[in-house]
Amino acid sequence: MTRVPDTDLARLKQTVSLLGLARKQGRPMKKRGEDYVLRCPFHNEKTPSMVISPAKNLYHCFGCGAAGSVLDWVIQTEGVTLKIAIRRLRELAGLPDMDNTVVAASSLAAPPGSQAAPLPRPKLADLDDDGQALLHQVIDFYHQHLLASPEAKAWLERRGLNHPELVSHFKLGYAGHHGISGSAGLLPSKDSQEGQQLRGKLSGLGVLRTTTRQDHFRGCVVVPIIGWAESASVASRGRVLQLYGRRTQPDYKVLKDSPKHLYLSSPLAGVWNEAAMKAAAEIILCEALIDAMTFWCAGFRNVIAAFGVNGFNREHLEALQYHGVKRVLIAFDRDEAGDRGAANVAADLLEAGIEAWRVQFPPGMDANDYALKSGNAEHALGLALQQAVWLGQGTAPGAVFSHERPVSPSVTEKPHNADVAKPAALAAPPALTVAPVPCERTASGELLMKSGPRVWRIRGMKKSPVPDVMKVNVQVRDETSGLFHVDTLDMYHARHRQHYIGTAAQELECELSVIKREAGRVLLMLEQQQDAQQQADTEASGTTAVTVSAEDEAAALALLTSPNLTEQIINDMAACGVVGESTNLLTGYLAAVSRKLDKPLAVLIQSSSAAGKSSLMDAVLNLMPEEERIQYSAMTGQSLYYLGETSLQHKILAIAEEEGVRQAAYALKLLQSDGELKIASTGKNEQSGELVTREYRVQGPVMLMLTTTAIDVDEELLNRCLVLTVNESREQTQAIHAMQRHRQTLAGLLADSEKGYLTQLHQNAQRLLRPLKV
Repeated sequence: MTRVPDTDLARLKQTVSLLGLARKQGRPMKKRGEDYVLRCPFHNEKTPSMVISPAKNLYHCFGCGAAGSVLDWVIQTEGVTLKIAIRRLRELAGLPDMDNTVVAASSLAAPPGSQAAPLPRPKLADLDDDGQALLHQVIDFYHQHLLASPEAKAWLERRGLNHPELVSHFKLGYAGHHGISGSAGLLPSKDSQEGQQLRGKLSGLGVLRTTTRQDHFRGCVVVPIIGWAESASVASRGRVLQLYGRRTQPDYKVLKDSPKHLYLSSPLAGVWNEAAMKAAAEIILCEALIDAMTFWCAGFRNVIAAFGVNGFNREHLEALQYHGVKRVLIAFDRDEAGDRGAANVAADLLEAGIEAWRVQFPPGMDANDYALKSGNAEHALGLALQQAVWLGQGTAPGAVFSHERPVSPSVTEKPHNADVAKPAALAAPPALTVAPVPCERTASGELLMKSGPRVWRIRGMKKSPVPDVMKVNVQVRDETSGLFHVDTLDMYHARHRQHYIGTAAQELECELSVIKREAGRVLLMLEQQQDAQQQADTEASGTTAVTVSAEDEAAALALLTSPNLTEQIINDMAACGVVGESTNLLTGYLAAVSRKLDKPLAVLIQSSSAAGKSSLMDAVLNLMPEEERIQYSAMTGQSLYYLGETSLQHKILAIAEEEGVRQAAYALKLLQSDGELKIASTGKNEQSGELVTREYRVQGPVMLMLTTTAIDVDEELLNRCLVLTVNESREQTQAIHAMQRHRQTLAGLLADSEKGYLTQLHQNAQRLLRPLKV
């Protein structure tokens, strides 16, 4: 049999147009730049993901990873053998048929379904040293361009990826609007031999396009995939294996059907962040690099990425096995394709003896979307990881997840084509005792924390009453050098905190790890201060039970069991400085006691101005416990509805002037008649932000005590109140003057000292009262 030389086969592949052959097969396609896009014939899809490059006469599907030459196309689309495919191409090229031919094994990958293992196409890792050195120079150019580009940084910021450590560690880059070919002075003149050779080399690498010689990654943020020094593939170590480009322009600025995701034309090879596999037995697998970098920025460094929903290849699996990974959390997009891809990956993992779990985001969302919408990527992604579901058969393993994150709400939906079981319940960890972080509070309310030569100053703690928000002004200053950095940020926001740490490290010329560790201590200190403040506020707002000593209780009981109690009440009020008004005082006192009943009384004290109505009310209220009386000068129309459900229950509500409560008169009447208030009000839902209707309720009963100078009082209010009028006679005035003069004498001063004892006695007696049906 005659063997077809590699050179003849390569010439045959270039002679027959792949684009023309696809058109003859009736496959609809659209022109996009220099290439053509169409739906992949090798898997079901709605959006075209296959690209045919007429310049290279090659095809590549970004959905399923199918790629090859026109010869591969004929074998796969027509389902013929290699010999028949060559004969078909020779017919199309107008060449005579060659029987009994054998093709060199290195010239073609085996067709799908054949017994022979497919041979890989040439990879970037197989290039010579000059090509690798050139690719590293390209990566360095992209990286420096990103560091100097506000546009690229703004795009990363919008994506939650503007993390200085991420950019430097993975050498993220930006090609800009013109790329390598459009940067003045970067390449020799295109008219020179050196310039033509260099451009030809870059075109061969896929960095420049063959026909236009323009940068393939124009307008893209570029993520290089470089073989790790301890990679499972020895041949890949230290070599540039792929470049991933993500367009940064908005959709309206991009040509229709132009891809947002670009790779070099070489095969999709390499494992991004393979170093994570050596450090962790549990790996997060994302569908795309953007999602993987989102996890990385949120603090989950044990993450790798596939090349799309069907881009988990044998190289990924071999790396997982080589480094001894025990569990993989598949964080693919939460859609039908993502669920299907996750199930396929899980099957490969389980067959290899690796546990497979599915991270479930809200329907229709990926990791980056979920992190951005949550506002707290570290917390949200941690919750999603803790609620990953088992994709294997039978009972899920009971191992505890290594991620130290809180547990998220349960996810009810199951991925397609997979048996799902929730992870075993985690045992409650023992309570940790965290040592208080020493700090100093200044007179102005600032918090100061000293760490080595640096002093951290925090302002604005009182402005952050919400438990999950800690927006403060933070300044870190080096007392030795005088350098400092100050900014306002939410300390609970991972992206804000990481940006602050990176900038502060640069400003203070300090190690990033040092600032990061100290910022963690600052956050811990702020949490401790916030917890202490919330506890103090809770104690202050709560009703503190007053403890009555045994001696005081005995004295109070003696008062309550006195046979002439009413006379003693009047005498004690007189001793406290009230002249006359014995009937009104006793009536007011008994009305105040009625607060304990289900139907308490209401009192309206009426008199002319400066006649003593306020003194009468104050005299009665002073003998009531402070925790059981509420006094206001005035009330607005809606204020009663928002006091709190039990704030008024079995208490005294005293208003200084009836005029100051006219706006709330309707609410007071209802409270007195019905014993409760209810109102429906519009408010904003804290989770969704939508307007919702909320019901506010105030429970009674409540004892009302009002004063007024008005002659004509609202009749509906009069019907609900016991009206007391003040004695305004000449004799009463003379008695008041006599009392005022008496208070200036020695006997009067001694009587004033007894006022405190009598007030405490009656308040303790009131605390002992309980309603009892007789």
